[in-house]
This record gives sequence, C-alpha cells and structure tokens, in this order.
Amino acid sequence: MGKPTGFLDYERVDSEAVKPKNRIKNFNEFHTPLTIEEQRQQAARCMDCGVPFCQSGKVLKGMVSGCPLNNLIPEWNDLLYSGNLQRAYNRLAKTSNFPEFTSRVCPALCEAACTCGLNGSPVTTKENEKTIIENAFEQGYVAPNPPKVRTGKKVAVIGSGPSGLATADLLNKRGHKVTVYERADRVGGLLRYGIPNMKLEKHIIDRRIDIMKADGIEFVTNANVGENPRASKILKDYDAVVLCCGAANPRDIKAPGRDAQGIYFAVDYLTSVTKSLLDSNFADKKYIDAKGKKVVVIGGGDTGNDCVGTSIRLGCASVVQLEMMPKLPDTRAENNPWPQWPRVCKTDYGQEEAIAVFGKDPRLYQTTVKEFIKDKNGKLCKVKCVKLESKKDEKTGRMMMAEVAGSEFELEADLVLIAAGFLGCQKYVSDAFGVTLNARTNVDTAPGKHATNVDKVFTAGDMHRGQSLVVWAIREGRDAAKEVDEYLMGYTNLQ
Repeated sequence: MGKPTGFLDYERVDSEAVKPKNRIKNFNEFHTPLTIEEQRQQAARCMDCGVPFCQSGKVLKGMVSGCPLNNLIPEWNDLLYSGNLQRAYNRLAKTSNFPEFTSRVCPALCEAACTCGLNGSPVTTKENEKTIIENAFEQGYVAPNPPKVRTGKKVAVIGSGPSGLATADLLNKRGHKVTVYERADRVGGLLRYGIPNMKLEKHIIDRRIDIMKADGIEFVTNANVGENPRASKILKDYDAVVLCCGAANPRDIKAPGRDAQGIYFAVDYLTSVTKSLLDSNFADKKYIDAKGKKVVVIGGGDTGNDCVGTSIRLGCASVVQLEMMPKLPDTRAENNPWPQWPRVCKTDYGQEEAIAVFGKDPRLYQTTVKEFIKDKNGKLCKVKCVKLESKKDEKTGRMMMAEVAGSEFELEADLVLIAAGFLGCQKYVSDAFGVTLNARTNVDTAPGKHATNVDKVFTAGDMHRGQSLVVWAIREGRDAAKEVDEYLMGYTNLQ
C-alpha cells in the first residue's frame, strides 16, 4: 500500500458541486474535480485492507456489497497515490470497459463497502476512478487498438446501452466482427436518453463510441430490430445474436382519470428533453415542457429524482415527488450493519435543488395517487392522493402497503410524470426472436447463463436481469461476451 497511515492522516474531501440555484440554469455536469495531487492524497486513504469488500460484489442480506465488476480497487488506488496513472488505468481497464460512465452515474457500491467507512468516511473511490479515466483520455492512453487477427465470425448486438456496448467491446477485442443495432437516432440507449445530461454529458458517450468505431465495431442507428430489419434476417446473417434491449416497459399507475392530458412516463419525458437539447438546444420545442407547471412525480427512486431536477431546470412552478414506502432512517439501523448496502435516506441532487428553489423537500412518503382529476377539457388539473401504511396480508402473511382510511387529499397538478419502475422487456422483440420469458417478463435463461432457448441467441443487461444499475449492465455484457465467444470458438480467453 502507498501510505500505511493515509486513512489516519487525511480526511475525506469530495469534488465541489456548483450551488443548486446556479447549476439549474443549464444542463451541464456540475462537479468541479479535485486536482490530481489532491486526488492522489484521497487515494492515500485506501487501507489496502486484508478483506477488500469494496471489490467483492457479494450479495449480503439480499443486496450487493461492493463492486459488481470486481474492480481491482486497492491496486489502482495505490497506483494513483504513487502517481503512476498509466498503470492505474491499465488495472482499471482490466475489469471495467467504461469507467467514464460508472464514475459518473454509479451509486458507488464500492464506497458503501469500504472498510474506512466502518468508523469514518469511506475512500473517494468513485472520484478516484474518474480521475484515472479522465487523465487516461487526456494523455491518450485510451486509444483505438483494433484486433490484429479476425476470427471470421459475425455477431449482432441488439441495443447500444451499457450491456450492449460492453458485449460488443469484448467480442470485438476477441476478433469477432461486431455490428450493434440501435433503434434510436443516436447510440447509447439508457446512457443517452435515460440519464439526464447533468449526470452524464453526451460528448462523454460520443468520445467512447468514436474509439469503438475505430476499433472496427459497426453501429447502425434507427434500426428497430424485430420490425426493420426483421429478426429472421439478423439470424440468417450472423453467427450469434445478443439481445440487450433493456427493460423498457414502464410500470403504469392504473387509477381513474389515467387518460387525462398531461400524464407521461418518466422515460418518455426524459428522452424528449435530452433529444431536444441535443438536436437544437430546445429551439425545436419538441419536448414535454414543464415551464410554469405544477409537477407531480410518482416514484421516489433515481429516475424520479432525475425528473425533479429536469423539471426545475425547465422552470416548473412547483414539484412534488410521491414515494410509496416509508422514509428510510438517516443512519444505519442495527439490522443493517456494514458492509451491507446502507439502507439510509439519501437526498439526491434533484431534491437538493427543490429545497433550494422551493424551500422544502419535494418528497411525500407513504403516499400514492388514487385518482387523476381532469378539467372540462380533459386536461389534468389535480391528483387525489392517499396515505399508506404497512400491514400484513392475511392470506400470504407478507407485509404490504395499504391505504389509510380517510387520508385522501388533493394536489394541484398540470404535469404528472410516472417513474414507478419497469416491468421487463418489450414483447415484440422477444416474440420476433422466439425467446421465452420468465414470470418477471425478462428473457429466460438457465441460472447464471445468457444463452436463450433459441440456438445462437443470447441476452444480457436489464432485458435479462430486470431493471438494474449501469454497473450491473456492464457486468452482464462482459459475462455474455465470454459465453458467446465460447459458443463460437469452443473456448474463451476473455477475462
């Protein structure tokens, strides 16, 4: 380890965020990174502990602790501390295809499992990772390196989200000829249109795609595989196909008045805003506008928070975020010890901005919508809400959230954004390829495998495991690539 007493000598220091009232004036990323020297000092805090839970990726009490990619975190923290940033990048790239994505959008499972966090503040692993990868791009360490030998095998990857890109990257490195099909007008899938620009500026994606193209990967956009081109043609033209189409079915709210004008799924809202931003900096007006509107976001997760932050940037008159579950504790409960993932209340950037602009936290806990109320023209004007409480279901014995009698109340609303999660893959794709789905409407495979019931068709990412994190999508793509390589070649040397 670089500095044995580093965790005692230095306090945790994070990159500085632009103040909420200033950052909401644009859609840019809003953290000012530390200098490399300052980040080296933060890397010195890594203890190189005997059991590095940060890189374990183990399931503890139903949730993952540590990095699902098994990043070699103590190693590259030590290399960063010692100033050997090129070797630090080499170690990071061993396990992670796209550190520039995860260092921006990952919730940092590694830091939650850091031993330093047991009795203090965890190491700034996520920002250390960002320093390493951004320096690598700046110094030219991340550069095209097309394979010197091609295998003659052709692979189609359907979907260009993080799992599709990871699959394509590894299979191309192995020497297979890879073509990635994307139904949208730009490559990136969830990264492009599901994550707002202020969390991941899109030139970061373009920078990586340019390298992948130079490495020999072909990208085809505006290709809605299953319809045009047809699945039969893809199966005929390629030696293997990997379905990485995501869990794109949004969960709906089945309440009276659902047909009111002014109700949208969060994914449609975020997509429209980002596309208009990229196409014309909003000049085309082809986006769902929240300006001057009373916004209600249904869903308390990351996507709901993104809707809050986006609505504020567009100039909403007010914003309320409904969360069905109770507020989590501010500190770890006794039954949630380290190194488990901490089930604690987190105030994210969108909520911080709502507090700064409107003077209060936008979240209403244990609350859901019971009815959407329309005006005489069929436009949304209010939502009727109801409070919830946890009760045991007498039939199943399971705890569930039930309505509290007499707790109804109304909120004024011009715009409702449903961010209640996703329910598996879109069926027209699975039907086109003839792959079977499981009870959760994800593509069915044997446990721990990615091969489907159809010969030479594989799957990865959210389409396979259900709605999850970008880091898990990358891990899925890497694992699927190894399985495809073994199918094509009889063995694999991918790691």
